[in-house]
Amino acid sequence: MKHLNITVKGRVQGVSYRAATKAVADQLGVKGFIRNEPGGDVFIEAEGDKLSLEMFLEWCHEGPEHANVNLVESHEGELKNYRNFEIVKKSL
Repeated sequence: MKHLNITVKGRVQGVSYRAATKAVADQLGVKGFIRNEPGGDVFIEAEGDKLSLEMFLEWCHEGPEHANVNLVESHEGELKNYRNFEIVKKSL
């Protein structure tokens, strides 16, 4: 199991990015959360096996139909053993 902190930059708010990403995470068995950031980015914490996370990161570069992803930054982090993948409504 690996943990990734992912920041997605571009036109990723107001284009169903969070909902579509949750659907992909659920399909791949990736756990964690996604939230909009005040500056217009999307922040994701994702946990899963190496292959699932690789496919998930690939998805993050594409996003849903109306998204325009400019940059995806990811860094390994400490495992938090999330139970599912959630959309967090407000930035922490």
